[in-house]
Amino acid sequence: MKVRQKEIGRPLLIAAAVAVISAVVFLVVEFGPWNRVAAEPPDRAATEAAAQAAGAKVIPTQPKLAVEPNPPGPKPVEPPVVAN
Repeated sequence: MKVRQKEIGRPLLIAAAVAVISAVVFLVVEFGPWNRVAAEPPDRAATEAAAQAAGAKVIPTQPKLAVEPNPPGPKPVEPPVVAN
């Protein structure tokens, strides 16, 4: 059973075209100009004014503890020390 070259080439060409188009679309979406980091930080006064207008308060988050508590559960086992 001999398969003609044209029967294999067309699906291969379509698959390659889909792969290339998908890669280009991915690159445009991932690295497009709309994904740039904002050049300036948000205005705190505007944030507070918007929060007050909505009836909310802006309060700072609590700082992390200097010493974090130990997580519950057993401690991980240390590997044995092999002396040479």
